[in-house]
Amino acid sequence: MFSTVLVANRGEIAVRVIRTLRQLGIRSVAVFSDADADARHVREADTAVRIGPAAAAESYLSVERLLDAARRTGAEAVHPGYGFLAENAAFARACAEAGLAFIGPPASAISLMGDKIRAKETVKAAGVPVVPGSSGSGLSDAELASAAEKIGMPVLLKPSAGGGGKGMRLVRDADLLGEEIAAARREARSSFGDDTLLVERWVDRPRHIEIQVLADAHGNVVHLGERECSLQRRHQKVIEEAPSVLLTPELRASMGAAAVEAARSCGYVGAGTVEFIVPGGDPSSYYFMEMNTRLQVEHPVTELITGLDLVEQQLRVAAGAELGFAQADVTLTGHAIEARICAEDPARGFLPSGGTVLALSEPSDGPVRTDSGLVAGVDTGSTYDPMLSKVIAYGPDRAAALRVLRGALADTVILGVQTNAGFLRRLLAHPDVVSGDLDTGLVERDLASLLPEGVPPEVYATAALLSVAHAAPARNRVSAVPGPGAADAPGAWIDPFDAADGWRLGGTPAWTVRHFRLPGQDPVEVRTRPLGAETEVLLAVGDGGTAQGPGSPARGRIVSRTPDFVTVELDGVTHRFSHARSPEGTWLGRDGDTWHLQGHDPVTANLGGAGRAGADTLAAPMPGTVTVVKVAVGDRVTAGQSLLVVEAMKMEHIISAPHAGTVTELDVSPGTTVAMDQVLAVVTPEAEGEST
Repeated sequence: MFSTVLVANRGEIAVRVIRTLRQLGIRSVAVFSDADADARHVREADTAVRIGPAAAAESYLSVERLLDAARRTGAEAVHPGYGFLAENAAFARACAEAGLAFIGPPASAISLMGDKIRAKETVKAAGVPVVPGSSGSGLSDAELASAAEKIGMPVLLKPSAGGGGKGMRLVRDADLLGEEIAAARREARSSFGDDTLLVERWVDRPRHIEIQVLADAHGNVVHLGERECSLQRRHQKVIEEAPSVLLTPELRASMGAAAVEAARSCGYVGAGTVEFIVPGGDPSSYYFMEMNTRLQVEHPVTELITGLDLVEQQLRVAAGAELGFAQADVTLTGHAIEARICAEDPARGFLPSGGTVLALSEPSDGPVRTDSGLVAGVDTGSTYDPMLSKVIAYGPDRAAALRVLRGALADTVILGVQTNAGFLRRLLAHPDVVSGDLDTGLVERDLASLLPEGVPPEVYATAALLSVAHAAPARNRVSAVPGPGAADAPGAWIDPFDAADGWRLGGTPAWTVRHFRLPGQDPVEVRTRPLGAETEVLLAVGDGGTAQGPGSPARGRIVSRTPDFVTVELDGVTHRFSHARSPEGTWLGRDGDTWHLQGHDPVTANLGGAGRAGADTLAAPMPGTVTVVKVAVGDRVTAGQSLLVVEAMKMEHIISAPHAGTVTELDVSPGTTVAMDQVLAVVTPEAEGEST
């Protein structure tokens, strides 16, 4: 076995690999970019080496810098994780040439299976059924369009060199093929450095089933059962489970045998995954999609039901050992489900988010396992993939695993960053998910029902109570000079007669008006007034019309506060919130959802937001980089016309004209880094009678 292994990756996968290395007594070497200097994987490794600036091309994708780090630290092997260079044949060859063991398959297998076109031809020759699609490599845009028309709409455009859903485009309208092919090429080039595309027939309401395989250098190949990966958004998985409720023992054996043949056909060694698309109405008609020549994000669910550590198996195989068990020795026990927590906003089309982790609490005991790369105080940024962590639950059966996972997501606190945790809880409670009636289009089809209808009124009420609590100490202070604790209690060091808290000498206390706005929500007026030991809270608009919640004031008080939680009582009902103070404001989280209350003070909240954003203004929907600008000031545009492209976390978002008109302002150019809600351009509508 190796004595020192370099982990050529970051985030939760690097932390995961380091954990097994530690258990086996192997010295771990982490690498990091400037953006990750304080990252968790850097803190947990035995040794860490800086390999460059934040840009992945100059750090995590630099073969030379990774090999230099291995040489400087005396590493004998390199674990690539997944993403970045994990499926890069040139990197695998470079490791071998440098005398390093690559903890993955041979470069020849990576090269073959990394080319989806050659991969389909190879496994088809081995008797594995494949999805109908284009043939040949290096097809031009015109050839791709022609192949799509022959196959028939709808079709799926896929990067030949990629995976993870990046660059994939579902096209239902032949008139949009040209634009979609161009966009798919851009994303493929950005993500994989190769814009070669193929086109395949789209199977409506399909299920995504993958088979985990293990192979050693001595000719032994086994499969470890399947994973159900049908719950996806934008062709990227969000929930995975093992085993699948769809497969009978006979179908499992058949698909497993096909996966083993696919692995044998390319001379595979190590851990890999063979992915199949399965028509929901006819599971026996499954088709090979691709082979991922690396460890998968969702590998923990297989580990939990087989009792095998897949990273340990990878290490042993790479060191030359035999598997040590046969297919008949593999048993599947219980059920495991994984949820991917990503820095994204489901209510805004799953656009990437970012921010500093202000408070963190991740369950990881008993039947729950959390694989995470997070620590409090770290800035998640928008440079890399948006996935932050994975929460995995195990149970004796599927129903138990679902219950455990929903509870674990409720106990997951990541304050300071908008995540999809609340969305995942609602998805796991969807009737079709509970029954196991899944397909890859379920999320998009039922997205409206999976999004919260609005912010619970107790969130705003709690914010108001916190504001009152922050202002209350002012009654006992007469100094206007800031002192210790002022940052923690804004407004505490002002004259009591200047405190707009509703206090008055005699008579009925007056209402104090505050306004709060959460991202994606309209401002809400909250009125408070003291009532003995409690505070009356009224959520209203204008002169009294209720915005949401009770039509009459609720009586509330803060029951307790800790560094991590605040407990409030509203009309006899107790609510516990996760919270953290920051210079920007108070963050509140409940049941896996996170809300940010923009920098409020004791009198009124700073409404923040998009500044000049309005009907004519185009603002950045996410923090990222402008990659394409298609117009100039003075250009006349039509409604819906594509004007700019913003990219973040390897995902493109097209900015379109909100209406016909003229571009009167353009504040960005290709390469400009933008913040969420930053103004990009202004399109002034046509005067009546004008036309474009």
